[in-house]
Amino acid sequence: MSEGVKEENQLYDEINITPMLDLAYVLLVIFIIMTTASVQGVKVDTPQTINSASLAKPQIRAITITSDGSVYLDAYPVDMASLEQRLSEYKNGNPELPVVLKGDAAAHYEKVSEVLEICKKLDITEVGLVTKKIAQ
Repeated sequence: MSEGVKEENQLYDEINITPMLDLAYVLLVIFIIMTTASVQGVKVDTPQTINSASLAKPQIRAITITSDGSVYLDAYPVDMASLEQRLSEYKNGNPELPVVLKGDAAAHYEKVSEVLEICKKLDITEVGLVTKKIAQ
């Protein structure tokens, strides 16, 4: 009987960390899911117009220009050379490639002009400009 009492009062040599690791893995998975769910594109403040039409064509490529002049193709940052190269590849796959240009209202017009020149050079004729409709 004295041996049973001795075993109950014995200090633990190790701490079981398995439940803590399980919790850490669950938190890591939740963090990854929440982070990827929040990344949907590049946020810009588009200019406002009275009428705005939406394009609903398949395989539309979106070019975004931020207020600091960064250029994105389908939410991936690109420079002008890689933009031209990738648009050329898309144009070879689809001769009637539609492109949507989404520029921030504070973006430099020079960047917008450069992107439009690339589209003209590649003979991309279906270019739409994204704007917000003014609430009246």
